[in-house]
Amino acid sequence: MDENKIESLKQEALAAAAAASNADELEQVRIRYLGRNGVLPAMMKGLKDAPPEARAGLGRAANDFKVSVQAAVEDRKSGLTSARQAGPAFDLSLPGRWRGVGSMHPISKVIEDATRIFGRIGFTVAEGPDIETAYRNFEALNTPAHHPSLDPGDTFWLEDGMLLRTQTSPVQIRVMERRKPPVRVITPGRCYRRDTTDATHSANFHQIEGLYVDAAVSLGDLKGTLEYFIREMMGAGVRIRFRPHFFPFTEPSVECDFSCHVCAGNGCRVCKNSGWIEIAGAGMVDPRVFRKVGYDPEAVTGFAFGMGVERIAMVKYGIQDIRMLYANDLRFLEQFR
Repeated sequence: MDENKIESLKQEALAAAAAASNADELEQVRIRYLGRNGVLPAMMKGLKDAPPEARAGLGRAANDFKVSVQAAVEDRKSGLTSARQAGPAFDLSLPGRWRGVGSMHPISKVIEDATRIFGRIGFTVAEGPDIETAYRNFEALNTPAHHPSLDPGDTFWLEDGMLLRTQTSPVQIRVMERRKPPVRVITPGRCYRRDTTDATHSANFHQIEGLYVDAAVSLGDLKGTLEYFIREMMGAGVRIRFRPHFFPFTEPSVECDFSCHVCAGNGCRVCKNSGWIEIAGAGMVDPRVFRKVGYDPEAVTGFAFGMGVERIAMVKYGIQDIRMLYANDLRFLEQFR
């Protein structure tokens, strides 16, 4: 081997490195010319057989071969890395991956449907904070100081005397404090109570409450409003009934049931063979509540109602366990499309 041959091999190696189109091809060039069994080790091994007067020149040529080819390989590796980083983040030639169609959560679906139904008859949406004062959550709603709901075993009290609201009724107080009649609002939102979680109870749940205040609002207006809502939400054949009840903030107060939409009131597992399903508490706003917010109970009347969103969702969609609504199990949620 002479210096011309070494130069020829060098040029061959440089051309091969420059032509490598990917890291695997470049690695094969490195192994072929610089690897343990490659051209360079064979070249160095052959120096001992060269004439003594030629060894110095051949050694310099071999070293130049090594340095030049190593530099060419490193330069090409940097170029390939830069090209890969500058290229597209994914291969556009690959077929797309189907991610599936999303679906609305049952709780969100019920709130959206209820908002749309009540919106058709003039109700607007009002919102308020989850952290409330004891005044708006209890006192302004005519709840006596000795009522069991104020007990720390029922309500999440905070260190500064505030609390996590137990109902969305405080939003009604906030609305009446800043707005003169007529008032017609619904207040969907999250509520908190110290309930032990089981198949039908949760410490964190949602309510939709409604308030209508104007001159000469009657219990008949309340009945007509809830009948319209239930039929739109559950079906045209559903009937409604009122039963006497007691709430601190309404007088008279009633419980509202609707006929079972599954068995048409004949009795089944869903309605526990009664033919009826409890859906809401309601009544005429107590005059003492009006006085708390500066309304004249001689000039205006009003009704209020409240219902659990989870309960409506469970009845409407046949859900047996409330905990399924919070489990984030896609196998369950994908049913509601």
